[in-house]
Amino acid sequence: MEDLKLDLSKYSILVVDDVPLNVMLVEKMLSRFGFRILKAENGLEAMREILADKPDLVFLDIMMPIMDGFQTLEQIRKNPELSDLRVVVLSALNSNEDIVKAYNLGANDFITKPIMLDKLINSAAKQLGIKI
Repeated sequence: MEDLKLDLSKYSILVVDDVPLNVMLVEKMLSRFGFRILKAENGLEAMREILADKPDLVFLDIMMPIMDGFQTLEQIRKNPELSDLRVVVLSALNSNEDIVKAYNLGANDFITKPIMLDKLINSAAKQLGIKI
């Protein structure tokens, strides 16, 4: 996939995962396209970051300490100010039950790990309304 020729630096994406290697991988994939990357290690940190910096998109892991991704998604959707926030779940969980639960809680998309560059970029573009 070629790097996009658009200026995507106006978009900020919050990557939420408790595994630093996963965050680094997603950051590396997204930053080559110019996105501004914000990071959080758990749901509580993510909520602080969302309220402070108002990202355009959140890539959210499910299995995390302190506040997991399902709880974080619930908190996001309970806040009327965040109703338009696009949230994509990135998870090693891939049972139909987990996927359905994520969508029922308000996820806009679900990508299973391991993360593939084309799926990540296509999902980001779709959620942000960018033509690629």
